[in-house]
Amino acid sequence: MLKPLFKTLLLAAIFATAGCVAADKPAYRLSDTTFAKDALTPFVENGQLPGAICVFYKNGIQENTCIGYADVAAKRPITMDDVFMQCSQTKGFCGVTIAILLEEGKISLDDPVSKYLPEFATLWIHQSTKDGVKTLVKAKNTLTIRMVMNHTGGFPFEICAKSNSYRGGGWTGGAPLRQTAMIAANSPLLFEPGTQVRYSNTGIDIGAAIVEVVTGKRWEDFLKERVLDPLEMKSTSFRPTGEQLKNMVEMYNCVANAPAKYRHENANQQRPYNGDRVFPSAGAGLWTTANDQLKFYKMLMNLGVGENGVRILKEETVKNYLAKSTRPAHLGGYSLGLSAPVVDTANGWFGHGGAFGTSCSVNYHRKELKLWVVQLCGKPRPWDRARVQAEQKFFRYVIDNSGTDAYTGRVK
Repeated sequence: MLKPLFKTLLLAAIFATAGCVAADKPAYRLSDTTFAKDALTPFVENGQLPGAICVFYKNGIQENTCIGYADVAAKRPITMDDVFMQCSQTKGFCGVTIAILLEEGKISLDDPVSKYLPEFATLWIHQSTKDGVKTLVKAKNTLTIRMVMNHTGGFPFEICAKSNSYRGGGWTGGAPLRQTAMIAANSPLLFEPGTQVRYSNTGIDIGAAIVEVVTGKRWEDFLKERVLDPLEMKSTSFRPTGEQLKNMVEMYNCVANAPAKYRHENANQQRPYNGDRVFPSAGAGLWTTANDQLKFYKMLMNLGVGENGVRILKEETVKNYLAKSTRPAHLGGYSLGLSAPVVDTANGWFGHGGAFGTSCSVNYHRKELKLWVVQLCGKPRPWDRARVQAEQKFFRYVIDNSGTDAYTGRVK
């Protein structure tokens, strides 16, 4: 049983809406639907889901849901301006910087990585290990930018310098991008480039190192100059300020049939989050807010144009390099740092998720978006099915009422 005072505070957090509305006049119309809130409330009430942000969008109509707490102990309601670690969703940001250079004719996806990073000219593959002795064979295939950006390069998830066995490891600890690339080039690959898939932060970091060589700028500075600032993503960075961290979404462990348990940090992302040992990684590690993240993904949904009207990429660039797979047909769908359909169809969503449960994906054909923000480790996650059902209800509702002025009022 919930104590009366706690239940009062919990209900206040569940039904608080101020933090779910953009501070500036939004370029969308808020629906009066509450599909996500209705679906998620039971899990927040029993404590399994500490807090979450859920956004559904279609053709200018948006349902915003901020439910529960960013910090359960402090009873601080979650809002769309709270910073959170988006983990692997960072990869899509690297994909956009690569796409910018493609569009400008400064690189080609099939350029050898060694054209920009000479240390990759000769690569070795780990063939076998016997009695503690590794056998290596020289790689036959040329490693390309395409391969490092779509996880077919043959690299491990992380290089040894980012091992979690010591303090300072993890996604934004351990090594600068150029050093990461150097270590990767001098380590054995897991398979012949372009022939298999191995999800790898290392490959994306190599892509970012190429951006640095081509532009003569640090990757994070180029990202800020060409993507974050134009889209007015003022709360997105690799080093959140102390003030921002006062309003971060805290991390929790999922617990079966019991309230989630607070977690001080994850081994892959260790405190202090803005310390001097933080090295930006293109594979993971970018902090953001829900309001900022929406600006990035709506730019992708709108084929290169931000909600503020600023064009980041050409329409053809988004369609051909970000929304469409760059892998061989038999290796699944993945483009440049983004999960994407193999075949370009009206049902083709593209986007990315993160290790702590975040996700966002868009469909440019139908002008649809779905965003999910939590900071949770492990399983089970029993609310996922209810969230998907809420999503389906929202999109069906908008479609069913598309010919009428029916975006107000509650429909079940």
